[in-house]
This record gives sequence, structure tokens and C-alpha cells, in this order.
Amino acid sequence: MQGLYALYQIIEMLTSVLVMLIIIQFIIGLLFAFNVISPSNDFLLAFYNSINRLLDPVLRPIRNFLPSTGAIDFSPLVLIILLNIILIILGNVIYS
Repeated sequence: MQGLYALYQIIEMLTSVLVMLIIIQFIIGLLFAFNVISPSNDFLLAFYNSINRLLDPVLRPIRNFLPSTGAIDFSPLVLIILLNIILIILGNVIYS
């Protein structure tokens, strides 16, 4: 039982890191969109592109499933909700 609890904690930590990356990607994207930070800032552009390359394989299937909403991308929100649902289900299975 302790092994399952340790596995749950590892999954919870990885989920938290993934959610933080999604939030950082969203904030940097907003800063670029509203010209608060210039897209010519090489460091932030490289950082933003790195996060996009990490998250794109996870977000692409969700984007393909969701209907097109124009400029607004709801796939990060859907991913965060799905990750939280998975954590709740795993937590209930392990603690019961």
C-alpha cells in the first residue's frame, strides 16, 4: 500500500509541474500578445518555444478534439481539468 501512495505522490508532483508549465506558457503568451514584452527578447522567446515543444504533444490531441474557437485556445484549461480529475480518481482508489 505504501508503494501505491509513493506512486501517487510522484504523479501528483509531476502533475503540479505540468500545470505550472501550462500557466507559465499562458502568461508569456499573453505578455507577447499585448506587447508587454517584445518577441525579439531572445531569452523569453527561447524559453517560450521550449515550453511549447514540451507541451505540444500533450495539447495537440486536445486541440484536435475541441471545436475551433478562433484566437482563444481552451486546450490548456481542458488539460488542467483532466489532470485534476485523474488525480482525484487515483486518490480515491488509493485511499479506499
